[in-house]
Amino acid sequence: MRIRGFSHHTILVLTWLMLCIGDAAGNRARHPAEGLRVNPARLEAGLLALSEIGKTSQGGVSRPAFSEADLEARRFVIGRMEEAGLMIRLDEAGNIIGRLENANGMLRALAAGSHLDSVPEGGRYDGALGVMAAIECCRTLKEHRVRMRHPLEVIVFIDEEGGLVGSRAMLGELDDRGLGVIAYGGKTVREGIAAAGGNPEKIPTAARSKADLAAYLELHIEQGNVLDAGKIRIGAVEGIVGISRWEAGIEGAANHAGTTPMDSRQDALLAAAHLITAVNRIVTAIPGRQVGTVGWIKAEPGAVNVIPGRVSMSLELRDLSAEKVDSMFLEVEKEASLIGQKTKTRISFRQPDAPSAPALLDPVIRRLIADSAADLGLSCLEMPSGAGHDAQNMARLAPTGMIFIPSVSGISHSPKEFSRPEDVEAGANVLLLTILKLDSR
Repeated sequence: MRIRGFSHHTILVLTWLMLCIGDAAGNRARHPAEGLRVNPARLEAGLLALSEIGKTSQGGVSRPAFSEADLEARRFVIGRMEEAGLMIRLDEAGNIIGRLENANGMLRALAAGSHLDSVPEGGRYDGALGVMAAIECCRTLKEHRVRMRHPLEVIVFIDEEGGLVGSRAMLGELDDRGLGVIAYGGKTVREGIAAAGGNPEKIPTAARSKADLAAYLELHIEQGNVLDAGKIRIGAVEGIVGISRWEAGIEGAANHAGTTPMDSRQDALLAAAHLITAVNRIVTAIPGRQVGTVGWIKAEPGAVNVIPGRVSMSLELRDLSAEKVDSMFLEVEKEASLIGQKTKTRISFRQPDAPSAPALLDPVIRRLIADSAADLGLSCLEMPSGAGHDAQNMARLAPTGMIFIPSVSGISHSPKEFSRPEDVEAGANVLLLTILKLDSR
């Protein structure tokens, strides 16, 4: 058969090419429920009720992992999951997993979530936003009888602030050493998991397979000032920075502060001061968004009339490129050698923990997040995350995306942490639309 000069075979080839081009441009069929929106009043009320658990006198929250406030928040969220019609289970690590089932048992689940624990004297949006928005998405879908192709899971990760404990368990990387770490709440991770209803003796069975999940999404406050300062509503996260930490040891010679001439001193604290300024100079000399921080310092013996003979200090470097982090550290080492010669001290570095690798998030999901923002008339910026999140571990299990909303003035991990209700609503609706777009794929 021929149509206007084209053979049947040619027509099929041209049709296939048009479909491919359309797919590359993101022109897939829309989910019939993409006009749906979350209930903003219910979401805001849920966040407010959750913020009462562990509320501090300054208006923030203090819910360190495995504290009574953290355990109470978990019970609160389980109740909200039940109201949303989710099937709930705890895995062996104590992660809470609520599941909205569908009729098709053959498809892998989509997942969204975050965490409930906070740093001591923290804010009320960090983590909590992602959990409550994911539950709100499920509740919206359920009450409007939306038929999803994929099951939808809400995952509440345990002890995120203490080192992404819950997602490490899902990767099968939470070992005896990790279980022995003392969490912010005062318990060891092992004790805390047991108190939260998990089973620390069977942690390996918390690991999940790449065949379990089709995708993972996390809505979070930015915790920086890029979006708020730029008046941008949504951040589509391109990746989560890798974090490498060292402890620097500086050996000098303690001596009497009054009787030792300046040109005869081996002042370890002076060497540390030079090293701190060198770190800042090295990190800022390179184009990009890399950061370097000296967060703590300890001088010994610590007497007012004694020249410090030993100093310990931290060094942390973060960037989306592991190669850049390595390059910056090599420059710091070179500078440390010169400082040691100049100050007659010896400077050494050790890494107390393995570095966390950068995690590049899925570009297709990033595009869907941007498309969802555009559908809602919201400005959107592709940006890195300078903070760690469970999403960086989940990216090793499934295609993963993160959605940021503005933190007012860039404040986080503080009682002053705040995100406007209209931004909370916008982020939750972008999460919902992205879930629906992924379901259509």
